[in-house]
Amino acid sequence: MDVLSEVLRTIRLDSALFFNAELTAPWCVLEPRSEEMIAALSPRSGHLVLYHYVLEGNAYAQIPGGAKIDLTKGDIVMIPHGDSHLLGNGKNARQVGGMEAFGKNLSEGLKLARHGGGGDVTRLVCGFMVFEPRMSSVVLSGLPKIVKVHFSDESGSQWIRNSIRFAVGEESGDGSSLVVAKLSEVLFVETLRRYVNDRSEDQNGWLEGARDPIIGKALTLLHNDPAREWTVNDLAREVGLSRTRLAERFRHFIGDSPIAYLKKWRLKIGAEALVSTHQSVSEIAAAVGYGSESAFNRAFKHEYDQPPAVFRKSNRS
Repeated sequence: MDVLSEVLRTIRLDSALFFNAELTAPWCVLEPRSEEMIAALSPRSGHLVLYHYVLEGNAYAQIPGGAKIDLTKGDIVMIPHGDSHLLGNGKNARQVGGMEAFGKNLSEGLKLARHGGGGDVTRLVCGFMVFEPRMSSVVLSGLPKIVKVHFSDESGSQWIRNSIRFAVGEESGDGSSLVVAKLSEVLFVETLRRYVNDRSEDQNGWLEGARDPIIGKALTLLHNDPAREWTVNDLAREVGLSRTRLAERFRHFIGDSPIAYLKKWRLKIGAEALVSTHQSVSEIAAAVGYGSESAFNRAFKHEYDQPPAVFRKSNRS
C-alpha cells in the first residue's frame, strides 16, 4: 500500500484535538453532523473525521436509523464522512446533544468529560481531526459511514495506546501541538490499514485498489509522476497487464478509467497548490502536467466552477 503513504503526504491535517470522557450507564450522546462542529475546530472549512477509542468498558455506535455497532475495550470507531451518530450504553438513557457537551468541554479547556446514570463505567478518548477536503476525499471515498477497528492488547498495539495517551495531554509538554498533529496522522493511517487488511478480497473502492498488487502499482506510478503524459498503454506496460484488463480492473476498484482518474488527481494537486503555495498559475499548470496555462484554466473551471485565480483568492480568504 505504498500509494496510501504517497497520497497521505499530500493530505494536510489542519487541526486535531482529543479529550477523555468518563461515562456511566445508562448514557447516550447524539453527535451532530460535522458541519455543526467544524467552526469550533478550524479557522477554515475542512473535512472533519471523528474518532472514539474505548479505553475501558462497553458502548455502542449507531448512525440514526442504522444498526447498533457494539464496542468494547480496544475498539476504535471512526466516522469518516462526518455523519451524525449516537454513542451510548444501557437502556432508557436521556439523550444528550453532543454539540452542547462539546462546546462546554472546549470552553473548560478540554477537561475530563463526565456524564451518565451512575452505573457501569465506560472510558473513551474522543478525537477530532480536520483535513483539507479535496485530497482527503480520495482516500475516504468508498468507506462506510462507520469504520470499526480493534486494537488488541498485543505488543504491536501498545504504541497506539501510548500515542493516544500523549494526544489527550497526559504526557504532553511544550511544542506538543505539532507532535499531536503528527500522531493523529499516524493513527489515521494505521486505522485505515487495519480496516482494509480485515476486509474481504472481493471489495472495491480506492483503499481496496491501493491494496491490490496491480492497481496499487498503477496508482503509485500515477501519483509519483502526475505530470507525465501517461497513456493506458504506457501504464499497462509498466504493471505487466494488457491494456483491456488494466482498464477493467482499474474501473472495478476506482470507478473510473486510469486517465480520467489522473486528470482529476492533477486538478486536486493544483487546487491544493493554489491555496498552500505562492506559485503562479502557470507554474502550477506545468507542475501538474498541463502544456499551457489556458488548458489548465479550462479544466480547472470545469471541475471547480471557478477559474484558478478566483479559487485561490476565495479559499485563502
